[in-house]
Amino acid sequence: MIESTMHTQWLDTETSSGLGKQLKIERETHKLEKRLCRQVGQAIIDYNMIEEGDRVMVCMSGGKDSYGMLDILMKLKSRAPIDFTLVAVNLDQKQPGFPDHILPDYLGKLGIEFHIETQDTYSIVKKNIPEGKTMCSLCSRLRRGILYRVARELNCNKLALGHHRDDMLQTFFLNMFFGGKLKGMPPKLTSDNGEFIVIRPLAYVVEKDLIRWAEHRKFPIIPCTLCGSQENLQRKQIGNMLREWDKKYPGRLETLMTSLQNVVPSHLMDARLHDFKNLRTTGEPDALGDIAFDEESFPAPGTLPGVQVVSL
Repeated sequence: MIESTMHTQWLDTETSSGLGKQLKIERETHKLEKRLCRQVGQAIIDYNMIEEGDRVMVCMSGGKDSYGMLDILMKLKSRAPIDFTLVAVNLDQKQPGFPDHILPDYLGKLGIEFHIETQDTYSIVKKNIPEGKTMCSLCSRLRRGILYRVARELNCNKLALGHHRDDMLQTFFLNMFFGGKLKGMPPKLTSDNGEFIVIRPLAYVVEKDLIRWAEHRKFPIIPCTLCGSQENLQRKQIGNMLREWDKKYPGRLETLMTSLQNVVPSHLMDARLHDFKNLRTTGEPDALGDIAFDEESFPAPGTLPGVQVVSL
């Protein structure tokens, strides 16, 4: 009898502990969903990404980012104050072993309008790029031209891409370290042919949140065997650097992202953005004027938002 009671208590304890853990997971998942919707919604508002009557082509690669983008956009569409249309589009580049049934099956179950475009760009890239060289440039040019044509045929006026905050920071540092320019990945821009508006609704979303969301939603991820498998790419080096910063200096990436939204052309060196040659004194105080002999001051580490200071 005592043994039976103890056994029941063990079971009750395990059940209680299991329920508590499950409730915690559900709460965290709910918070994650709210955060994703809030961040995507804020980016859309801040940059006026989607307007009444827009027909948005959501570019689907089969990776976690594009799955997450479509998922959140569909949630926002159901409660948005404006009417717009989402069209999911995937380009099947005929990579060997590519499971071409996964996306059509998934999108068909969602009940969303979708289009699968099949073009053998894989053979073109492999034929023209020597073994070991980066394939991204040619691949992206071919893909871009095809997607523009598809957008035209589907009467879409906007193209949504799944680049997130970490992608945008990586691009900024890639341009600075390897391209010699202060240039990032904008949240909204016209396409290079001037025909479409390209938007990045995940501009405020961090990659680790998308990873967690993909795990929760169990998206059928399709790995890229063309460029995704290439090692030692410069983007990967920058990505590793940013991840290391994020571990060692919490809050640094948030501050970096904020800096991209607070540009002071007069304190850089581009004469096309600021007329240094014809600069004259006015005799009036200037809040942006140079303090000349004073050291530049910055907030103490403990006052930066989201930064945790650890004393060793």
